[in-house]
Amino acid sequence: MAKKAVCVLNGEIVRGTVYFEQADPEAPVKITGEIRGLDQGLHGFHIHEFGDNTNGCISAGAHFNPHCEEHGGPGDETRHVGDLGNIEAGEDGVAEVKLCDRMISLDGEHGILGRTLVVHADPDDLGQGGHELSKTTGNAGARLACGVIGITKVGQ
Repeated sequence: MAKKAVCVLNGEIVRGTVYFEQADPEAPVKITGEIRGLDQGLHGFHIHEFGDNTNGCISAGAHFNPHCEEHGGPGDETRHVGDLGNIEAGEDGVAEVKLCDRMISLDGEHGILGRTLVVHADPDDLGQGGHELSKTTGNAGARLACGVIGITKVGQ
């Protein structure tokens, strides 16, 4: 049976809702949604280790990385489980999210339920930028908005 999850993102200006759906534990996770209030261009998009937003997005900790890998892009063999790459906002500041990821899951060892989704200020260089932060964060900058990923009804 398919599982579904939802994340309501909140920041000072940036807001959005992102949905996750997985047909079965072996299937990729479909990620859809809309995020508003962004500057035009690319923004890092990551799942962080903790579902704690008590001190804003900073409480979410580092990228979800249970295997202690270097940062990379969603298509890379070596990456953090939570490395989802970038989303792109248009001139209107809206990013339409339409991704599919084979590493995250809604169950098990790579389960994202109860963790935090974060939208960053800058593009994720996917570990290829040569900056001192490239191999840890993708040099994606400040955390603009975040929210805890929670399970939702299958019928929604």
